Amino acid sequence: MLSIKKCSFCGRDVLPGTGIQLIKNDGSTLLFCSNKCRLNSLKLKRDPRKLKWTAKHVKGGKGI
Repeated sequence: MLSIKKCSFCGRDVLPGTGIQLIKNDGSTLLFCSNKCRLNSLKLKRDPRKLKWTAKHVKGGKGI
């Protein structure tokens, strides 16, 4: 049975055998679907909630 996992940055599905997996020193793993997601997360340190092309995008902002 294939297990489809989610990208750690954008939330898209990552099929087995694709993507980039990063294992941190504390034992946690990050899975990225593309180089675009990896660079936005690690190098540029962007918040996925503020980018419209991610599935984690939140509309609105501060509510009353």
